[in-house]
Amino acid sequence: MASSLTHPEWNQETGGLDVAKAFSRDIQGKKVLITGVSSESIGSSTALAIASQKPALLLLASRTQSKLDEVVRSIHDAYPNVQTKTVILDLMSQQAVRRAAEEVLGITDELDVIINNAGIMTPTRLWTVEGIEGQFGAGHIGHFLFTNLLVSRLQASARSKQPGATRVVNLTSLGHRLSPIRFHDYNFEDKPIPDEEKHPENLPALFLKYPEGQGVYNGYISYGQAKTANILFSVGLNQRLRHDGIVSYAVHPGSIWTGLSRDLDAEGQQAIRKTAQFWKNHDQGAATTLVAAFDPALNEQNGILLHDCQLFDAAPHATDPEIADRLWILSEELTKSTFKL
Repeated sequence: MASSLTHPEWNQETGGLDVAKAFSRDIQGKKVLITGVSSESIGSSTALAIASQKPALLLLASRTQSKLDEVVRSIHDAYPNVQTKTVILDLMSQQAVRRAAEEVLGITDELDVIINNAGIMTPTRLWTVEGIEGQFGAGHIGHFLFTNLLVSRLQASARSKQPGATRVVNLTSLGHRLSPIRFHDYNFEDKPIPDEEKHPENLPALFLKYPEGQGVYNGYISYGQAKTANILFSVGLNQRLRHDGIVSYAVHPGSIWTGLSRDLDAEGQQAIRKTAQFWKNHDQGAATTLVAAFDPALNEQNGILLHDCQLFDAAPHATDPEIADRLWILSEELTKSTFKL
């Protein structure tokens, strides 16, 4: 895809701090919420880069208060005048998500940018409190609920901003190519699914391994489904919120060795290491997220996925508006909510 961004020269080596400096005027005075923030992570690097350019508020949400506190200390050590707030957010529980959203609503009347950075990757089947497969449940359903509960704050921001400057950024992965949404069997319960919901047949052998005792569950295919959902969520948000001046983009941050991969076995870690030609440090890993969040050239929604600081083509199963609508309906069913946007 040809670039239409402010800095077509940026690439995989570009650092987040450099991106933040370039978009200083677009960050200054903004109120930004980031999920999945812990030390030595893309989330913390993203927060530090934004903090360098005088935002009005950084709201950091994650499961563990001690990890949040560590990131806040790092921010205040480097940028003591930046206002930060923390919120406990457990995406594996919808009740906890609703509590976190209520807390955010009590902290601020506006949000300029939501960065849905949190995610998990695991070869072992996990379940949310509600009985949803964990990678899909936390990585998509939890963020779907959290973001929709905060839409009023995005709308409040958008009323006084340039159309498109208010944004939702969903972190995804090129791993979305591993699987479309399995509408007929999203929980991997061995229900029959049509051909268009099946994973590609030409995947490497590792990605087709089925751990003993877990039935048809495959952590890599599950991860692919969750990452596809992240992109389709951005498609769905654009369909519903563009008229409010709010846009959404999905981001593949690149290959960065973080805690996301901590649950992989030795074979899985070795295979993942071989898939990347270039490994980014955490600052470089934050760069594309910052482009998606702040590049004014993206005020007019153009494309949906960014990779290495540029627009990038996603797989067709992750960009189809009709599939995005189906996922929205399923997500409302799984959260027992209806969002009239």
